[in-house]
Amino acid sequence: MNQTVIPKVLVTKIGFDGHDRGSRVVAAGLRDAGMEVIYTPPWQEIATVVKLAMEEDVDVIGISSLATDHLIVPKLMDALRAAGMSDMAVIVGGIVPDQDEDMLLKAGVARVFHPGSSMADIAAFVHSLAEAGRARRAAV
Repeated sequence: MNQTVIPKVLVTKIGFDGHDRGSRVVAAGLRDAGMEVIYTPPWQEIATVVKLAMEEDVDVIGISSLATDHLIVPKLMDALRAAGMSDMAVIVGGIVPDQDEDMLLKAGVARVFHPGSSMADIAAFVHSLAEAGRARRAAV
């Protein structure tokens, strides 16, 4: 039996960047695409994000960055690995220079979405990440 996967996504902001319009737009767009979305206000600590992702059993974590808070995402990736969540899919959206995008991808981020990315592309990618993650977990 082939069940439809309804992705569960945590949309959040880490660090001190308080600009949350983009994350609110993406959260609403993912909800409109039929996903379950857990949205946090800005200024989340990495440990809080890891704990929430674990407690809520999310498929994907979406990090929004308008300033330079994407630079601490590798610390989030390390914290996820330390918590036994090395296969957690993480995406980043916002203002990310090319050299920083390479750094994020090397740290384990699945993809970086830049301003102008379509909601359809974001939703399709999140859905594919959720399906792949659930398939991996079911195979274990």
